[in-house]
Amino acid sequence: MGIRFKLEAKVDIKSSGDLFHELVLSKPHEISNISLEKVHACVLHEGQFGKTGSIICWHYTLGGKKCVAKEIIEVIEEDKLMRFKVIEGDLLDDYQNLTISCHVIPKGEVTTVMLIFEFEKIHDDGPYP
Repeated sequence: MGIRFKLEAKVDIKSSGDLFHELVLSKPHEISNISLEKVHACVLHEGQFGKTGSIICWHYTLGGKKCVAKEIIEVIEEDKLMRFKVIEGDLLDDYQNLTISCHVIPKGEVTTVMLIFEFEKIHDDGPYP
């Protein structure tokens, strides 16, 4: 078993926390309307958008390469914390495990989005997400 890593990023956005949370959790298929050059599609593979246990398939471009990632919604908490685990796709070429948490923290007119990537690289010299 390799070394487990944890990367955290905090971004402030000018958006309602409720709207952003709803977009990421319940309407991810609309993200391609916002960023078509990077996210081409988000398809529900199993379950229902916004429900734990549901499986979502992302089609996106990373570093000029068209990629696919299938993820399962693991956790949805009332305080706008969501956790997704990548279960198939191009990302697993570099990572044995990859979990992404997104915590939306409303602060008036500004919303803080905390992203946490927990992963285990397959190769020590492999990329960070």
